[in-house]
Amino acid sequence: MKKMQLFAKRALDILVSGIALILLSPVLLLIALLIRATSPGPILFRQLRMGQGGKTFRINKFRTMRHNAPDIRNADGSTYNAEDDPRITPIGRILRKTSLDELPQFLNVFLGEMSLVGPRPAPPDAARLYRTEDHRRLTMKPGMTGWAAIHGRNTIPWEMRRNLDLEYVNNWSFPLDLMILFKTVPYVLTGKGVTSGSLGSS
Repeated sequence: MKKMQLFAKRALDILVSGIALILLSPVLLLIALLIRATSPGPILFRQLRMGQGGKTFRINKFRTMRHNAPDIRNADGSTYNAEDDPRITPIGRILRKTSLDELPQFLNVFLGEMSLVGPRPAPPDAARLYRTEDHRRLTMKPGMTGWAAIHGRNTIPWEMRRNLDLEYVNNWSFPLDLMILFKTVPYVLTGKGVTSGSLGSS
């Protein structure tokens, strides 16, 4: 039964990400041109993240920060992600608010490095702050959205996000993925929970 559900999960990943990459190609091109025209530096932000089994891959996102901006972390190791972050470019603010910066991750999903639904992928150095049970997050592919994403995204503490990820892994099913995808839509449309608001709160 679980093998069938995992097959359905991968089939949905390939179908949705493949269609999205084709249908959204004009949007992807437009965003790329806007980034290139308004800010020096690469169009894509590509960073090493931990995937299933701890295997690393490079996540694809549209660059929303100024080129060579410093990497700022909260005390718990999570990424600093406040609305007034001076590192973010004007175009970057719009992309983050609308979640359009996440669109290139459809390529990660299509290649099998990520899934549409799963724990959000963390940088490799975050593993040093993992509790023993947190390593269970790595038993499934990281996702573009997930259980934590529909419970507040970046507005909830990092420890709570990790606990929600564990809850997802422990109770995973294909119908749960479908429910999470359905509930993700209003978060994306409203921009709810994109920023954490202050250093140390996410």
